[in-house]
Amino acid sequence: MCSTKSYVRNDFMQEGFSRLWRGTNASLALAIPTVGIYMPCYDYFRNLLEDFTTGKAPRVTPYVPLVAGTIARSLACISCYPIELARTRMQAFKETQRDVKLPGVWKTLVEVVNPVKGPNNLQNLQGYRLLWTGLGAQLARDVPFSAICWSILEPSRRKILSFMGEEPKATSILGANFAGGFVAGAVAAAATCPLDVAKTRRQIEKDPDRALRMTTRQTLREIWRDGGIRGLFTGIGPRVGRAGPSVAIVVSFYEVVKYSLHHLHHS
Repeated sequence: MCSTKSYVRNDFMQEGFSRLWRGTNASLALAIPTVGIYMPCYDYFRNLLEDFTTGKAPRVTPYVPLVAGTIARSLACISCYPIELARTRMQAFKETQRDVKLPGVWKTLVEVVNPVKGPNNLQNLQGYRLLWTGLGAQLARDVPFSAICWSILEPSRRKILSFMGEEPKATSILGANFAGGFVAGAVAAAATCPLDVAKTRRQIEKDPDRALRMTTRQTLREIWRDGGIRGLFTGIGPRVGRAGPSVAIVVSFYEVVKYSLHHLHHS
């Protein structure tokens, strides 16, 4: 199994410095609407469910972050999935020659749709369905990832903040959310790695007919047949190395901005 260092070195040697940032524009185009939907929706559903369970079913309250994270992540995934598909394809395919400008997000999405588009409406419908190729695998990965992540993150950051007094400052909010987010993201990424491998394999499938027929279960069986347990956990190092800091940065930045806006409003 190749290490993160080996992947980076191989990409740099084969295609130069720019290869290391392939798909960055798609990542940025994906991150803004995803976080814009995901985090506020999580806050909304968490507060709504906590208010309900505190009075009606207190025993269920500890599971509220799990449910709220699941709902919010599902909404964000479905809304932004075509951009996620474009990002994965831009980062995965290596057929482009060196010194040739890589296709952007829009062109990548057009290339996804074009193989089956034709003169009749049924073909056009199938073409646009390809923009959500692998959505089931994406949800199968992101829903448990989010459930695990928030189940660890929410109690962790509240526990850390409880040691810092009744009026936490921006720095303590930043530290608590960063620490909790780092651990929660790393654990959730490791636990859901096989589903991430299945999602990636489905997204980079070039045969349109096969892409429409494939299911997450079939893909996992193929991965197990071809590579066993090592195949299911291919790339776990890069995934954990990315997810921990990513969750920590997003959550801590969001909470600090929310804290600042709250105090600005009251002042």
